[in-house]
Parts: sequence; structure tokens; C-alpha cells
Amino acid sequence: MTSLHARSGKPQMMKIHSERPAAERRRHRRHDLEQQGIAVDRWDGTRGASQPFGRIVDLSAGGVRIRTTEEGVRPENQIRVRLELPPYAGICPFVDTTGNNPRPTREWVGWMAVSRVQKISEKHYDVAGLLVDMEELDRGMLGLYLSTQPMAA
Repeated sequence: MTSLHARSGKPQMMKIHSERPAAERRRHRRHDLEQQGIAVDRWDGTRGASQPFGRIVDLSAGGVRIRTTEEGVRPENQIRVRLELPPYAGICPFVDTTGNNPRPTREWVGWMAVSRVQKISEKHYDVAGLLVDMEELDRGMLGLYLSTQPMAA
């Protein structure tokens, strides 16, 4: 008795299917901005004031990882943050749509949903989270801006 693939004369290979290849697990690519020392502020919208929170380690169009000395940040917290990115390659990373005419801007204020907190040293923590209320226009412009930056490992 011979098997079906032996009779057809063609070698048969078993295919393993997954929804996404391992190399494409992330929805957005992370970009290494640690060397640039870009500050992130906690934003208090009621007073229109900010206080230093930390520095960006890496950033994607969907989330951010921040190095901070602030203790007490826990996963599932939400933090209102203010990002101000430096100009690069003539691209502004965000669009201000508050007025009648949209205009390019380097600043974004919104919510970060903390997904991971990792202790790096005695005084430093990495806080990673999703940028949850970013408009699609801003997310697209941030992706374009980041495409000119080095990739994170």
C-alpha cells in the first residue's frame, strides 16, 4: 500500500500556520530614542502645568517606554503625558486640529495606559504603555516621523 503523496510523485510538506509571523508580532515598530534624551512630562490638564516624569527609551506609533525615577507606577495605571519631540528631517510628528486650520506641531498631550513596569536599577524604572487616545492622523504622522529614526532591538 502506498500513500497518496507517494502516488502523486510530488513531495508533500506539512505547513504550520500562524496568524502572524514571529518577526511581525508588533503592530508598530519601536524606534530607539534613548540617546536623544527626550523628556516626558506628566500633564495636569486642570492647571495646564506639567512636571518631569522621565526620558523616552523607545517609541512607536502605538506606545512608549520611559525611564523614570518615579516610584509607585503600576501596570493598569493611566498617566496623562506630554511628549515634545525635536524637529527631524523636516517632519512634524503631530497635527494640531484644535483650530479651524490644522497645523503641524511637535507636541502631543494624551493618556498612556501602563502595561509594564520594570525595575532597572536601585533608582530607575522602565515604564511601558500604550498611547491610547491618539488620533489616527497623529499616529500616522508619528509613524512617518519615526521612519527616519533608528530601530530599537
